[in-house]
Amino acid sequence: MGEATGTSSWRRAGFAGAAIGVLAAGAAAGVAVERLTVGRSVRQKARLALDAAGPYGGLRGTPGRALADDATVLYYEVDEVEADTPPARRRRLFGRKEPAPVTVVFSHGYCLNQDSWHFQRAALRGLVRAVYWDQRSHGRSGLGVSQGGAGAVPVSIDQLGRDLKAVLDAAAPEGPLVLVGHSMGGMTVMALADRYPEFVRDRVVGAAFVGTSAGKLAEVSYGLPIAGVNAVRRVLPGVLRALGAQAELVERGRRATADLFAGLIKKYSFASRDVDPAVARFAERMIESTPIDVVAAFYPAFAEHDKAAALPVFGQVPVLALAGDNDLVTPSSHTEAIADLLPDAELVIVPDGGHLVMLEHPEAVTDRLADLLVRAGAVPDTAATTGTAKPDPGNG
Repeated sequence: MGEATGTSSWRRAGFAGAAIGVLAAGAAAGVAVERLTVGRSVRQKARLALDAAGPYGGLRGTPGRALADDATVLYYEVDEVEADTPPARRRRLFGRKEPAPVTVVFSHGYCLNQDSWHFQRAALRGLVRAVYWDQRSHGRSGLGVSQGGAGAVPVSIDQLGRDLKAVLDAAAPEGPLVLVGHSMGGMTVMALADRYPEFVRDRVVGAAFVGTSAGKLAEVSYGLPIAGVNAVRRVLPGVLRALGAQAELVERGRRATADLFAGLIKKYSFASRDVDPAVARFAERMIESTPIDVVAAFYPAFAEHDKAAALPVFGQVPVLALAGDNDLVTPSSHTEAIADLLPDAELVIVPDGGHLVMLEHPEAVTDRLADLLVRAGAVPDTAATTGTAKPDPGNG
């Protein structure tokens, strides 16, 4: 098992648990009533101050849009390699066409968006060609066309894999690929391999699975007692459908109980006590921005997810399997199971890490990702030198 440390100075260095945690904690919500009423205005002012002060999520690239096979608009952004890098200078001086660069493609998790990769994006800007995209019904992407209207089709992880293929065809039609996925994004990468195994064998030169699972998510306890888990499993799908049907009312309720919601988000996102409050608020904003009807539409797909059989497609390329040791949403045992199916994968369990490990421990995650990119040939190994960089939050 790898340790979450790294040495590279060139780096500057989903979400099922929130929905489940909100409902599972409902019976105990009474203990929070005093916190919701006493000093609420003070806490609201603090959140506004953090929103104004935090630069997180401000990094932007060249925008683009792809069309899914059901005509859903999928939004992505591309960060290109800086113009003054040696390959770019060679092209200008000699006019030779260089091979297409390696493109690193980041897929985010449930109830998040592409900004969840903020620290990794800040570290990699200008060094590699990178694509960041918003899953359907998340971020700046359109609502799933298939999920609307009278003939609505449930969201599936298979659909997300096809969505990723559409983004790759639009944003990186040629050249090698490194695929990086967190939580639902990792499942999306697995679904791509399941549906397009030859494409993956031909184009993909590396993959990173961060805080994700190949299946058996119905067995996850989310840190709850067995009796509570069983009760939640019985009632949650129906409750979410009912909430999704009353989206406007539920959104007003979420705003009114923002304090309780923030506490639950922190519990299911982070394991360490000393998370930067601005980072915690950044995660809260992303999750808050996901409408309840989207939360409800996506949730059933996770119980059906089973892509263990697709993982061997990545058996011939460098793979990173990384998780926090106290991830309550996709426990580290699921990452260990992925590594068991890919014996040559680097397995990293980050101490004191939760589900949003890439925000909680950005240096550890970025260092390991950088090592993967070197092994995959996305960056030269001469770029890695002794020293650990502190992540730059960036300002766009």
